[in-house]
Order: sequence, then C-alpha cells, then structure tokens
Amino acid sequence: MIRVALFLLLLVPPLTLRAYDPLATKEAGATVELVVKDAARERDLPLKVYLPAGTGAAPVVLFSHGLGGSREGSAFLGQHWAGRGYVAVFLQHPGSDDAVWRGTAPAQRMAELKKAASLGNFLLRVKDVPVVLDALTEWQRTPGHALAGRLDLARVGMSGHSFGAVTTQAVCGQSAALGGARFTDPRLRAAISMSHAPAQGVDPAKAFGSVKIPWLLMTGTKDDAIVANFKPESRATVFPALPAGGKYELVLDRAEHSAFTERALPADTEPRNPNHHRVILATSTAFWDAYLKGDAEAKAWLDGAGPRSVMEPGDQWQRK
Repeated sequence: MIRVALFLLLLVPPLTLRAYDPLATKEAGATVELVVKDAARERDLPLKVYLPAGTGAAPVVLFSHGLGGSREGSAFLGQHWAGRGYVAVFLQHPGSDDAVWRGTAPAQRMAELKKAASLGNFLLRVKDVPVVLDALTEWQRTPGHALAGRLDLARVGMSGHSFGAVTTQAVCGQSAALGGARFTDPRLRAAISMSHAPAQGVDPAKAFGSVKIPWLLMTGTKDDAIVANFKPESRATVFPALPAGGKYELVLDRAEHSAFTERALPADTEPRNPNHHRVILATSTAFWDAYLKGDAEAKAWLDGAGPRSVMEPGDQWQRK
C-alpha cells in the first residue's frame, strides 16, 4: 500500500504543478473614476482606478501618462494588472494632458505639445504623485469610500510612459539637473519606466547612480520622441548608470514610441506588432509580482529564461 501511495505521489507533480505564468489573469473588478482636489495648488487631478476582484486590500500601481495623454490611455495595462491582483491607479496631469491638443488645428498641435513639455509642467507632475498618494491614504481609511480598505499602501509601485516615464524616474530616485534636486517619494517601492528618459544636463552616473529601488526600463529600437528629441542611443545610457540589484531593461525590436499605447502616432512608420504588448504585460507583471508581492517564482522567471520565452529573436533583455 505504501509503495502504491509513493508511486501515485510521483505521478502527481507533473499533472498538478503549474509553471509561473505572468500572462494568466483572473476577472478584474470595477473601474472607478475619481478626482483628487489639491486645494493648496488649486489643481484637480482626475484618476481612473482599475480594481481587482474581491474586497480585500491589494498592492497599488500608479501610472503616469505621456505628453498629450490622459487617464484613459494604456488601458491594456490597467486591465491586466487589475486582473493580476493590483489596484492600478492611472493619473491625469492637467497642463500636459489631452487638453493641450484637443480643439487645436492639426498644424498647430506639435507647437502646443512642445510648449507643454516644459519645466513648469514637469514640476507640476512630480508634485502630483505625492498628492495622489496622500489622497489614497485618506480614502483607504474613509468608511464608505469606493477605495476604503482596498489599498495596501505598504506595497506601491510607480510607472509611466514618455513624459510619464520622466515623472516616474524623478519620484523614484533620479537626481534632476536642477542643482541636483531630488523629488523621490519613499513610499514608492519599485518603478517601471516606459520609453525611459536619459539624463539631461548632468552625468548619467550622477543622475542614476543612487537609485535605491528596483527599476524596469522599457524601450524599442525605434523609440524616437519627436517632442523631447530623445533617441534610442540616448535612452541606452540609462541602464549602465544604474546601480546593480533589481535593475532590468527590455528593448523591443522595431518598436516605436507608441508601442506602449493602444494606437499608432502620425509619424509611425512600422506596423504594430501584437507581441510587443504581450512582452510588456508579461515582464511588467513579473516585475510587480517579484518586487511588490515578494513572489519568489516571479523573481525566478524574471531572472531566468522567463522573459525570453515571450520575446521575439530581435528583442533584447538585460539585468543586473
């Protein structure tokens, strides 16, 4: 009898054990639209919050949109992250959101976008993040609020695309060129920067050398930002300047600046590759699972052959 039981036990693991899969999701919960009213700055910050299923507290991931975007952008990220058990909070930044170009003649839109890519809007954005975190803290403990009891604010990640990547990097450890200014918020435990920005006016080692938390950088071999004039070559200077430990970089083959959004930009020349979103979702999810949830299987996937299992031959992945 014992021999039979042992024989059956040997058969069970291959049939029941599942490999870690960052693309597998459960049904997400509700989507909530809220506004943070910053009385001190007379500034209203619209939010779109993707909730996971259930009623308990879950880790929180913030997302900052690019220049001319809104809280509605990159919804594929919010939906997937919520399906993985995260509260995904998508910020909207007045002054550098879609109001910049809506109602403007097409010939004038580029000029308006360049005007909005300003130091003033950068400073507004980096101050928006702690204001939103403060509001989340208040809502978490407010009975009857849509987010009451839903937020695990000891496990918060920050992410963003383009101008949102600039915002993310600033609040997650980068030293700015403004006299070495720092806008780091210690409540943020991990960061994903999509179309990450190179250092401006300061040596990369000084800008990125003292980053304390895990970072995942994402870009493409054709990731040109026309407004900021950032090229793939300049983006490549960031990863080498980061200190070792929990640092990763994904470079998608032939991916343009719009690869991290749902729609192409007018200047795009490459056909959109559906696998790019698949790789973005898989690697971002594994990163959050590893560094916000402390999931050892996610960490092993991220540090092993996992990323390459979803990437195409021309894509690049490195870590340190």
